[in-house]
Amino acid sequence: MGKPTGFMELERTERHTALPSDRVLHYREFTLAPSDAELAEQGSRCMDCGIPFCHQGCPVNNIIPDWNDGVYQGNWQQSLEILHSTNNFPEFTGRICPAPCEAACTLYLQDQPVAIKSIECAIIDKGWEMGWVKPQIPEQRTGKRVAVIGSGPAGLACAQQLARVGHEIVVYEKNDRIGGLLRYGIPDFKMEKNHIDRRIAQMQAEGVSFRPNSHIGADISAQKILADYDAVVLAVGSEQPRDLDVEGRNDFTGVHFAMDFLRQQNKRNAGDIIAEDSAITATGKHVVVIGGGDTGSDCIGTSIRQGAASVVQLEIMPQPPEKENKSLTWPLWPNKLRTTSSHNEGIKKRYWSVNTKSVTGKEGKITHLNAVEVEWKQENGQWKMSEKPDSAFTLDADIVLIATGFVHPVHEGLLQELGVELERNNIKATDKQYRTSIDKVFAAGDGRRGQSLVVWAIREGRQAARAVDEFLMGTSELPR
Repeated sequence: MGKPTGFMELERTERHTALPSDRVLHYREFTLAPSDAELAEQGSRCMDCGIPFCHQGCPVNNIIPDWNDGVYQGNWQQSLEILHSTNNFPEFTGRICPAPCEAACTLYLQDQPVAIKSIECAIIDKGWEMGWVKPQIPEQRTGKRVAVIGSGPAGLACAQQLARVGHEIVVYEKNDRIGGLLRYGIPDFKMEKNHIDRRIAQMQAEGVSFRPNSHIGADISAQKILADYDAVVLAVGSEQPRDLDVEGRNDFTGVHFAMDFLRQQNKRNAGDIIAEDSAITATGKHVVVIGGGDTGSDCIGTSIRQGAASVVQLEIMPQPPEKENKSLTWPLWPNKLRTTSSHNEGIKKRYWSVNTKSVTGKEGKITHLNAVEVEWKQENGQWKMSEKPDSAFTLDADIVLIATGFVHPVHEGLLQELGVELERNNIKATDKQYRTSIDKVFAAGDGRRGQSLVVWAIREGRQAARAVDEFLMGTSELPR
């Protein structure tokens, strides 16, 4: 390492952000890039720890110490090559990944991990700025054709890897634009969509064809896709939302799934017009977000930008500790209280250990959400929930956003037509070969492993690409 004592001499610093009062006025990204000198200092903090646990903390096994040292030494282009060797889209992960690599950093034991995520994002942003990111066009074509169904991070990573070894790749997307969850599930204030657009342009130059507005299993027969291609990759995501099964759920307007709400705002940002009779907006309304994860946080930030009268968030689980016991958790991802930028923008209150009982309304419109506090106790190795006596309460609610996660991929249409075998309601596919129960059909991403992180989807797409290449050619030089 270039500066073995850097971690003792310099404090951790992260990217700064615009003030909440300023950033809630728009939907653009609001992080402020550090200078090259600041990033070099942060790169120098990567200690010679002997065993870089960050490698395993990162699902794509990024070679983190090497590109940290490259930034410290001023070798930005070399750092970009190292970063791209394991991650097709570091501009995505550098913005929206929760950075389990930092939790695995040795310096995390002192609450001072290397600012890995900030450095990663800076490397790829400089790569685009300097023109170092170029198409990798294969020297020869194999004549093999592969259909990738789904254009989220798993599908895009798989498609790019396969195109670079010479296969003809066609990516099918049911929505009107390419990008899947990245396009319509991630708010623009976390990741603007020009990052997707320039990757699409790069992949088109590499030979990938994109077919939006192509819903396989609905508009196009899955059997036709099987007949037309040498291999098919299912990268369909996990899109079946977990519903809110309470009294009044379907009796009043104003209760919506989070993704329907977020998708509409991203479409508005892209210039689309949302019909007034189907528009979901928080403007001037009391908003209740059910679910304490990232999607719930995204709903909070979006609601505040739309001008909500108030926003509260409910979580059925207990409030996590503010600090974890590192001797028990490190280097694994810890359960701890996480406050996002959206929480700091004006949320009225966060509720923990609360269960929704019903929603009530007037003249067909929701007006209130009724909830109760709960207690959690462990019995015979399982956590059991019980309601606290006399703890019921009511919240004003003009709109309720259900952000309680996804249970499995949508089964109707494509998966049922193919007849693929399921496991825990996800697509069953072997861990190493990613092969489904149907000949020449592979699966990768959330549709296979269940709801997860973007970085896990990229890993799955890369590994599935190697499995497909081996299937088609007998061997593969693609990395796992």
